[in-house]
Amino acid sequence: MILLHACCGPCSFIPVKHLKEADIPFKALFYNPNIHPLQEYLARREAMTKVAKLLDFDIIFEDDYDLEGFLFEVSFEPKQPKRCEVCYYLRLSKTAKKARELGFSAISTTLLYSPFQFHGLIKDIGEEVAKKEGLSFYYKDFRPYYYEGKKLAVESGIYRQKYCGCIFSEKERFIKRLQKIEKRFKV
Repeated sequence: MILLHACCGPCSFIPVKHLKEADIPFKALFYNPNIHPLQEYLARREAMTKVAKLLDFDIIFEDDYDLEGFLFEVSFEPKQPKRCEVCYYLRLSKTAKKARELGFSAISTTLLYSPFQFHGLIKDIGEEVAKKEGLSFYYKDFRPYYYEGKKLAVESGIYRQKYCGCIFSEKERFIKRLQKIEKRFKV
């Protein structure tokens, strides 16, 4: 049985659909202390609850919103892809520990769905932390189904975030917007 780390509702549609179609038993785990601010965390948690009900699967909410711990860990590596590597490690390591504790045999993550993530890092870290806990890592590249999943989320009225989740990605989102405005008006 797989413990599927779920980063958010929209990214869960395709991995969940795949696992169900392949008749692979799983439960999801929502553990994402990287999400900032708290209102965004709560919006994503609510969206995840809706997706779990809509697609009929069990989810465990690990509501240890340890933003301070997350920021401490990534503060030494604030640039991509190093901060993302630290973030993936934190979340997947927690997933693997929880999976071992609850008697699962494998882990996976919905992060494998997004074309905006560092896919190779996710795969490598997933395999590493799973092995450390005596588990296997279920790997599947879900990126080719990105637009299908996006369409399912939109049609279902599920909240879709506009940035990865951390304070750094939020800043980058607004910096890019500001640069576009400055370019347009040659400020």
